Amino acid sequence: LEDMVALGLPFWLAGDYATPEKLAHVRSQGAHGIQVGTLFAFSNESGVDETLRKDAIHTVLNEVAPEGGWIFTDPRSSPTGFPFKAARIPGSISEESIYLQRKRICDLGYLRHHYKKEDGSVAQRCPAEPQADYVKKNGLLEDTVGRKCLCNALMADIGMAQIQASGQKEMHLLTAGDDLNNIKRMIKVGQNSYSAKDVINYLLDLDVKPQPHINPPVEKSLEL
Repeated sequence: LEDMVALGLPFWLAGDYATPEKLAHVRSQGAHGIQVGTLFAFSNESGVDETLRKDAIHTVLNEVAPEGGWIFTDPRSSPTGFPFKAARIPGSISEESIYLQRKRICDLGYLRHHYKKEDGSVAQRCPAEPQADYVKKNGLLEDTVGRKCLCNALMADIGMAQIQASGQKEMHLLTAGDDLNNIKRMIKVGQNSYSAKDVINYLLDLDVKPQPHINPPVEKSLEL
């Protein structure tokens, strides 16, 4: 941090800093603040589909986390090749069995790569598209292993899941950070959700800390 402070420019820290204790510490060291993603992503004002959001909150509050925790940093899922953090929530393509049920299709194309064809023209391909199609475009088969269609999955996260011609409904994949467990500190007695204002009050330590409680049951959706 000393090097950052020495620059004399404002800076913020990111990566599991979303607690009042860590915010106070980094500000005392010269940082202007922190980046907060996960806590806001599961707040009422978030663009995440309400049913998915509440089901995820209910799961984290009331279920035992899988071995290794709720978050898995997957080195293979993103077509971009960058590691992708996803919540290991039942009913999403974070589950291998559900991922394998999906028929590969690339129809949104937000993460397609440009490549040069043999005739010198430029075309697009995606490691998450049908494997035969990718290989036909001079892609390597090994590059397709474990790739997930984040385009369709993230659209499903915001309630805009496509229904494919086969009748298949695109499934979601909730992305979240390592501090997902901190949503437990956001839920007050008798509630099963929280607001963006609650997040700000929590981080600035302006609110009474939630007391231990048993959460009310959340009505589960019949179809995710």
